[in-house]
Amino acid sequence: MRITYDTPWLIADLGRPRRVLSFAPHRPGFRRARHILWRQVRDADLAPGFDATAWLAAEMAGIGHAAAVGMMTSRGLEHAVTATAGPATCLATVGLGNAERVGHRRAFPRAGYGTINIAVLVEAGLTDAAMIEALSIAAQARTAAVLAAQVALPSGLATGTGTDCIALACDPGPERFAGLHTELGEAVGHCVHDAVLRGALAWVARHGRQLQAAPIP
Repeated sequence: MRITYDTPWLIADLGRPRRVLSFAPHRPGFRRARHILWRQVRDADLAPGFDATAWLAAEMAGIGHAAAVGMMTSRGLEHAVTATAGPATCLATVGLGNAERVGHRRAFPRAGYGTINIAVLVEAGLTDAAMIEALSIAAQARTAAVLAAQVALPSGLATGTGTDCIALACDPGPERFAGLHTELGEAVGHCVHDAVLRGALAWVARHGRQLQAAPIP
């Protein structure tokens, strides 16, 4: 994975067109793409009623990346974190201002945003089922890392944010399993946990662990 910083863009080059599975706002689901992009935004860009998906699509088309998978973050791109374990590499930006605990929602008005965006490149050929399983391992690792950062909400420790995105890229191939008992699942989990925990602890070092008021980017 080759990473380019070109503010307000962070671009992950996957080396060649790959299969990408994500719930990113631009080109979600199963797609074919060579690049995964982050677009840095300001809180002021995300006013109520703003069509962020259409705006992001136009922004990506404007720089010639309409065919890429795209995400948005209000976290400074300089805080991006990478980690590698075996055949898996993770690139993550971690902001926790929009933190939530699974099964709960913060009820007060939000004055800011902050999210976790993750791209994982796996150097192995996976089936659809294995890609779905690997994506679930990435989500599990994200949650474990956020719990380890111990960001406190009124409902308990945060487990993620309300606007997290995860994208997993690989080549098509015969590998059918990517669970916790597999070498591949271990590698995905390890690199995602490492990157997200380091990113979360950097955020906590600046903002603290108590998140009672409006979210912070």
